[in-house]
Order: sequence, then C-alpha cells, then structure tokens
Amino acid sequence: MNRFTMEEVGWTPRVPPVEAETATPAQLAALEACPPAQRRSTYFLTLANDPASLGERGALFNAVMYAPRGLPRAERELATAVTSMANGCVYCTSVHARRFAELTRDAPAMQRILDEGWLSDPDPRRRAVAAYADKLTRTPAAVTAADVAALRRAGLDDLQILDLNHSVAMFANANRLMQSLGDSTPPG
Repeated sequence: MNRFTMEEVGWTPRVPPVEAETATPAQLAALEACPPAQRRSTYFLTLANDPASLGERGALFNAVMYAPRGLPRAERELATAVTSMANGCVYCTSVHARRFAELTRDAPAMQRILDEGWLSDPDPRRRAVAAYADKLTRTPAAVTAADVAALRRAGLDDLQILDLNHSVAMFANANRLMQSLGDSTPPG
C-alpha cells in the first residue's frame, strides 16, 4: 500500500491527552475555539495541555485555512497536502488530501498525486501551487523571485501568493507537532 492515502489515518499520542471531563476552564475554552469536528480529537486534546498555545494555533489555523478571500480553499488544501507529503506527515496528508478531493470533487486527481507525486497533475495552476509548496517546504532558502513569478504566470495574484505562503508555513509547524507528539497509525 502507498504510504500516503485519502483513507482516515489514526494517531496515537506520546503525551497524555487532556480528559474532556476533567479539563480546566482554560483548556475547555481553547478547545471550544477549535472547529467543532476537531474539539474532541485525540490530537487537539493533547494540544490542550497548553491551552494558550492551542488557542493561538486555532485562531491562526482558522485565519489561514478558512479566509473567505485570496487563494481558493481547495488550493490551500492541495498546498497543505503537498507540504505534509514533503514532511512525511501521513496523518495530515490524509486529512488534507480528503478535503481537496471533497472540495474539487476530483478524488482521482488527488489519488494520482498521492501515487505519482504532484508533477503528475495535468492542471498547470495546481501544478504551480504544488511545486511552490514542495520547494518552500523542502528548501525554503532556495525560493526566489522566479518561483513567485511562476505562480503569477499560473494566475495567482499577490494575496493568493501570500495565502499560499501562510498555508505552507503553518503546516511546517502543524506537521512537526503531529509527528513529535505522536504516531500515525494505518487505516483499518
């Protein structure tokens, strides 16, 4: 089986998660600020050990991933899936690959990326977004004005380019948290 998948991947923490029933008011408030589907996930309950940090992370995540302007949401999901693949984060790749597939209604395109890599995407704009996300993740110091120019040629404006940078940078942090605080477990 391919290392990366759109199937749901589990996650086992190395740090004990907060128990919702015994959480402090600050921990509960930080969890309530998270998207509803994530509030009781093992990962977010683990992050709730530091409620101030979780609150800041949640606000940043919402601002970067759900902003109503700038880079289309599907392209943010593509960028975070590619970033997660480059970082080897199986869990995050599965989540954001599914989101991309749901938003675009094009699961075969994402499956091709998971199986063959982002170069296999025939769409020039998506390939440009993925190429930039991959390069910024793997070799950030090597990103140049020419890389930004390639994004502009693919049709991205300045706000979309900024949104792309925010998505990739935020997932550099998110992937490291996920990978250092626990282990992905295969589907099934």
